[in-house]
Amino acid sequence: METTSSGTTSAARAADVLVAFGRRNSALGISEIARSTGLSKAVVHRIVSTFVERGLLTYEASSRRYRLGPAAVTLGARALDTSPLRRGAREALVELQRQTGETATVSARIPGGRVYLDQVESTQEIKMTVEIGRCFDLHSGSSGRAILAFLSEDEQEDILSRPLPRQTAATVTDPEALRASLRDARARGVCHSEGERQEGAASLAAPVFSDDAQVVGSISVCGPSYRMSEEKRSRYEEALLEAAAKVSRNLGYNPQAAGREAAS
Repeated sequence: METTSSGTTSAARAADVLVAFGRRNSALGISEIARSTGLSKAVVHRIVSTFVERGLLTYEASSRRYRLGPAAVTLGARALDTSPLRRGAREALVELQRQTGETATVSARIPGGRVYLDQVESTQEIKMTVEIGRCFDLHSGSSGRAILAFLSEDEQEDILSRPLPRQTAATVTDPEALRASLRDARARGVCHSEGERQEGAASLAAPVFSDDAQVVGSISVCGPSYRMSEEKRSRYEEALLEAAAKVSRNLGYNPQAAGREAAS
C-alpha cells in the first residue's frame, strides 16, 4: 500500500478527511479540510473527488463546499443500528430519564474523541438535547472526561499534550487542571461539568466498560444549569452509576474479574 514518508497510509488520509466532517455540522471547503487534517490541498482535492464519485460526499457548486452524501448517511445509519453499545444502553437510558426527569445520553469512544450514539429526551418543556453522530473532544464536558479519566496514563498524556480547543469561556484547557479533574473523576466514578461545551447546560456522566475491561463510552444526564443544582447532581449519581454498570454488564464487563486481573 502507498505510504507517505511519515508512514501514514493512503487509507488513513482518506479516513481523516471523512472524519473531519463528523466534527462539523456545516459544509466544508478544500482549505478547511486541509487545515483540519494537515494534508495538502491537492491531496484533499483528490480524496474528496473520489468520495463525491462514490456518494460519500456531495459538492455544492454555489458555495464550492462539500457535505456528507447519501452513502455516508447510509453507513452512519447502519453503524447506529448495529452498535452493541447503543443497543445495550437503550433500556438503561429510558430508566435513567424516568428517574431524573432529564435527558439521558450514551456516547462512544472513537479515535480522537467521542460521539453521541443515542439519547432519551427529557419530557420537560425546557430541556437539553444532543447531536447524534457528531464528534466531540474528550477534554470538554462530562461525557468526554468520564471516558478520558479511565484511559491509560499514556493515552491521557497523549491527549493532554495536544492543543485543547476552547468551546466556551468555561472550557477547561489547562493540562494540570484537567489532570486534577481526571483524578477526581476516577476516584468518584462520575464526572460533572457546567457550561464547558454549551453555555447554560450542565451534565453528569459515568464511564462504560467492555468485556475486556476497556472504557468504550459513557452515560450521562444533562439539563439546564439552573435545574442541575449540586443537591440534584448528588441525588442523580446513584441512578447514573447503576445505569452505567448495567450497560457495562450488557457488554460483558465483569468488574470482579477485571479487579483480579489488575491485582495480578
